[in-house]
Amino acid sequence: MLVWLSELLAKYFHFFHVVQYLTLRSIFAALTALVVALLAGPRTIQWLTQLKMGQVVRTDGPQTHLAKAGTPTMGGLLILMAVTLSTLLWGDLSNSYVWLVLLVTLGFGVIGGRDDYLKITKKNTRGLSARHKFLAQSFIAIIAASYLYFTAHLPVETQLIFPFFKHIVLPLGPFFVLFSYAVIVGASNAVNLTDGLDGLAILPAVMVGGALGVFVYVAGNIHFSAYLVMPYIPDAGEVAVFCGALVGAGLGFLWFNTYPAQVFMGDSGSLSLGAALGIVAIIARQELVLFLMGGIFVLETISVILQVGSYKLRKKRIFRMAPIHHHFELLGWPEPRVIVRFWIITFILVLCGLATLKLR
Repeated sequence: MLVWLSELLAKYFHFFHVVQYLTLRSIFAALTALVVALLAGPRTIQWLTQLKMGQVVRTDGPQTHLAKAGTPTMGGLLILMAVTLSTLLWGDLSNSYVWLVLLVTLGFGVIGGRDDYLKITKKNTRGLSARHKFLAQSFIAIIAASYLYFTAHLPVETQLIFPFFKHIVLPLGPFFVLFSYAVIVGASNAVNLTDGLDGLAILPAVMVGGALGVFVYVAGNIHFSAYLVMPYIPDAGEVAVFCGALVGAGLGFLWFNTYPAQVFMGDSGSLSLGAALGIVAIIARQELVLFLMGGIFVLETISVILQVGSYKLRKKRIFRMAPIHHHFELLGWPEPRVIVRFWIITFILVLCGLATLKLR
């Protein structure tokens, strides 16, 4: 919106040309989303409390979590509001990628919101049935993946890029749709599984989202992408504004979600954040780098798969409880220790991911 306005004002005041710079708009998007989240946070928490949108806690989990019952959830609405408002203000609304990432994020937010609502009203942790949730996620993901496939203009837009290698690519062809669908749904559910402790999921999502903003900026710049031997994706750079908004909104939410949390993001936040990371990685052609940088999300998901598989096949559990962050809690680690150590690991993995920009 402000891009269009600045173009009009730049005819009379040269200063407004500065708004056209993508880096500046990405920074302003982050700051705008941060301010929106900080200002709207207290009222959102109060509103959720009045609506009795309290968290339903598993009785078979760590006993320390029982005290969290009743803490307002669905705080993901705050993240979605801040991200959407900031992106609409600072993004180029003529760019199809901007609308795609916004719609995918909001679509998964609706699924998560419905899940949260059912959990609260039914007073159990099941919420939306796994079948219905999966079908809804699949519907949105397949539409998004198909759109990217059928609107691709360059071969690189449907190729799998391998980090650390300059010239090794794998043409996916029509398989691109299935692969992209798996990335979006997988990332969404991985972040959802990680969201079990105060602030555990949000800061890794912020760090990975910020790093993806760098990748998508490079992908959309013909000079930087050529210098770094990265795939050039025309118009993809504009998604950096969305990534900036995600970083700002996430940090603003963390202000209220840090231990001990005043509000939880719920599935409305975790499902949408994961889907956002997935679709941005696909646009930047950095799905494997997302796998690396989001290693904590991957670890959480694998721990659940191993736990369920082991119990079904051997009637034995590998971990004391899955996802794995609960395992460490039951080993005696205080919740803040688990959270901060997972943050540190994510920071290291994000640096490794960013290193692939040059180490090729």
